Amino acid sequence: QRQLVESGGGSVQAGGSLRLSCAASGLTFSDYWMYWVRQAPGEDLEWVSRINSGGYTAHYTDSVKGRFTISRDNAKNTVYLQMNSLKPEDSAMYHCAASPYAPWRTTWRVSDFRYWGQGTQVFVAS
Repeated sequence: QRQLVESGGGSVQAGGSLRLSCAASGLTFSDYWMYWVRQAPGEDLEWVSRINSGGYTAHYTDSVKGRFTISRDNAKNTVYLQMNSLKPEDSAMYHCAASPYAPWRTTWRVSDFRYWGQGTQVFVAS
């Protein structure tokens, strides 16, 4: 069964840190760009970050640059998102996703990804 399972979410005070993990199974993990995508209640999907198959190229949306770091361990089939200096506006459900591609889009849909995880909730209190 092919799946992505996220963990590491929770509640934190503004300025705090969390580290999200996403474990992949049933797919050739090293073939894919891995993404973190978030969705706040009532909002559209927002792409947060992505990392290429080899782990040496990473992209970030402007609002998280300098605060979030994406990484991956292909031996463990796991992708991470280290989130520092968290702000209340970072509160959302964070989903892990996989795609062979890395297009530049202004809007995203679940169908843009080959695999999609159920998400882990992040809440940042002010």
